[in-house]
Amino acid sequence: MATLTEKTPPSQRLMSVDALRGFDMFWIIGADSLVYALNRMSPTPPTRFLARQLEHAEWAGFRFYDLIFPLFIFIVGVSLVFSLSRTIALEGRARAIQRIVRRSLLLFVIGIFYSGGLTNPWPDLRLMGVLNRIALAYFFAGALFCFFRPRALAAICVGLLAGYWALMTFVPVRDLPLTRSALAQRAAEAGRPEVAALFKAERNPSAVKDSPAWAAAREMFYATTNRVTGRFDAGLNLANHLDFEYLPGRKYDTFYDPEGLLSTLPAVATCLLGVFAGLLLRMPTLAGRQKVAWLIAFGLAAATLGWLWDAQFPVIKKIWTSSYVLVAGGYSAILLGLFYLVVDLWQARAWCQPFVWMGMNSITIYIAANILGGFRRLAPRLAGGDVKAFFDERVAQGCGELVISLVGLLLAFWLVRFLYQRKVFLRL
Repeated sequence: MATLTEKTPPSQRLMSVDALRGFDMFWIIGADSLVYALNRMSPTPPTRFLARQLEHAEWAGFRFYDLIFPLFIFIVGVSLVFSLSRTIALEGRARAIQRIVRRSLLLFVIGIFYSGGLTNPWPDLRLMGVLNRIALAYFFAGALFCFFRPRALAAICVGLLAGYWALMTFVPVRDLPLTRSALAQRAAEAGRPEVAALFKAERNPSAVKDSPAWAAAREMFYATTNRVTGRFDAGLNLANHLDFEYLPGRKYDTFYDPEGLLSTLPAVATCLLGVFAGLLLRMPTLAGRQKVAWLIAFGLAAATLGWLWDAQFPVIKKIWTSSYVLVAGGYSAILLGLFYLVVDLWQARAWCQPFVWMGMNSITIYIAANILGGFRRLAPRLAGGDVKAFFDERVAQGCGELVISLVGLLLAFWLVRFLYQRKVFLRL
């Protein structure tokens, strides 16, 4: 994942890629709170629409916020083409593999610490989180890039998407939705109100050692003999059931995890889509505008195919369905094409410089936000209290929250600018 550069960042970087990565991180570290505050201060149809787009779809469907994570993995794929190609050319394939292993392992370990490593007692520790998924996607996509040519990579990507669809569609699973409400209802229907009460408790049973609720869920799970296929409901699908059976530690969604075991396969395909975009950008035989046209055309085709596939294999972020990979990958390619056009071809760069600062230290700002509890929580020290009251009273009710959100973002940009000026970069 991460290395500390000594003096200067690597050469031959595309500013558009750094800017797009920073734009992505911009929403992760607090831009959504700015939109929420604006909507609370002045609720209008446009602000309500924007606020809704900055919330994840509850299950099936797609909103702008569902693009943020796959966009980052897509950019990882774009970036590894440039970094690993240079490493292979200068130092050989063995050195590139060593680099991939070292960075992936480091990022995976950081992800464990991010989720409570060294502080939380087992099993209150999440093994498969956001950083862990990025580490695994980078590892497998990077290793495949080192050993296979583009046509073979395309075949592997198709195989991952088709294989995941086939597993999720045709492998039978127990007819038991692994959600608190469904388990409580089943227990109540079986005349076991004391068991139903266990599933209504607030504590996550996957994080509790010898949890009675977890034991009851396992008993009900293995007692269910009826099997179903082609189900993609929350808690009732192959990916969620495999997490329940085989993923140790704390699960984000109680009995399964949105960054679980099986759904890592299509996440690798997301990274490979970024690899194809990176290969396109490195093609010396194509003019810049041709590259933009290919990226946008590919993006439109992938998104269209994904939405057509949605009719049978719904677009669902929490199990990273193959249709979701195509939709998110398509939108990511379109964004990359637009950023490349504006930033690298038109050379319009002044507007995106703050995003470049953030993009070149994306992992740093992500970890810093976690350590600080979010820049939005730090901002009230500067703009809370009387300052917030002043804006609420003199400007408009709710304006104080808007100012606090804005100050939080400014603090984040100040940090990445400080690091950029001193040429300190912690990145993929």
